[in-house]
Amino acid sequence: MEYSPVLHVVPPSSSSSPPHVKNKLFVFCIMLSLWVYMIYCCLGDGSTLPGRGFERGGDVESARGSRSSRDLLNDNQGVEDGAWNVLNESESKKLPQAIIIGVKKGGTRALLEFLRLHPDVSAAGAEPHFFDRNYDKGLDWYRDLMPTSSEGQVTMEKTPSYYITKEVPARIHAMSKTTKLIVVVRDPVTRAISDYTQTRSKKPDIPPFENLTFKNATSGAIDTTWSALQIGMYAKHLERWLRYFPLDQLLFVSGERLISDPAGEMGRVQDFLGLRRVVTREHFHFNPAKGFPCLKRPDGNGKPHCLGKTKGRTHPNIDPEVVQRLREFYQPFNRKFYQMTGQNFGWD
Repeated sequence: MEYSPVLHVVPPSSSSSPPHVKNKLFVFCIMLSLWVYMIYCCLGDGSTLPGRGFERGGDVESARGSRSSRDLLNDNQGVEDGAWNVLNESESKKLPQAIIIGVKKGGTRALLEFLRLHPDVSAAGAEPHFFDRNYDKGLDWYRDLMPTSSEGQVTMEKTPSYYITKEVPARIHAMSKTTKLIVVVRDPVTRAISDYTQTRSKKPDIPPFENLTFKNATSGAIDTTWSALQIGMYAKHLERWLRYFPLDQLLFVSGERLISDPAGEMGRVQDFLGLRRVVTREHFHFNPAKGFPCLKRPDGNGKPHCLGKTKGRTHPNIDPEVVQRLREFYQPFNRKFYQMTGQNFGWD
């Protein structure tokens, strides 16, 4: 009998599945695992966004290094650096819509710190000096110096030397015709003495104020080339700005009233910037020792935060005849400035 091979096929049992079913099940399990993992990662990242647990509009540099006035009045501390590595998608760096353009020793630092209390203001802490010293670096470089800001926030910076620098009005106008400009002005004689006091603290060997005031001792002519005196000729500088910007685009803040009535001046500033009047008299506490208002929490808790030690320096005693001579020199400039701005600052 001839032998023929027989193929024995084992019939599939009811407990096993065809290979193509197993493959589909395996792929499904992998996709499900990846989906769950992605959801987990998204939920985890959300907890590290800087918008959680921080004041709106605070910039990264202020939180890591020099703390803003708003930070100093809040209890939000102990922030891990890793929390700042991911920026909120709704925030970005913008060119400033408002600039404090002057003047030196007029009260610009105080005004900036007061404004930084406002949740709708995002202000650069350091002076960029873009339009007077770094213009060749370009607008992208300038924008990168600005803090991040959210939609609806006003981005600001302050550089007091802008007001007296000839090229600056045209340069700001070229960036934006709608930029709002703030000038903090002060009695030009007091301002000049304050300017000199600051310089002498850094260079103790400079000549006396009286010697620098005059071109020579015999003529008695005021040396208008000395920057400390030149800055106070406010009307002369304003003429350049009005060639590029309408008067209603500039706000002139009284340095004296910023000390005696900070809430009142801040009300004008907030209105000018189109902001809610959030910073009010409850935020200020006058320090008689320094002669300056300090910032405090509206609820009255915590120690008031005063400006740095450099604010409120004691001025040297200046010869009264020199002071009177300067007042006479500035009088026509002051009167013209009052006329141009429509404000009487009471310096005469």
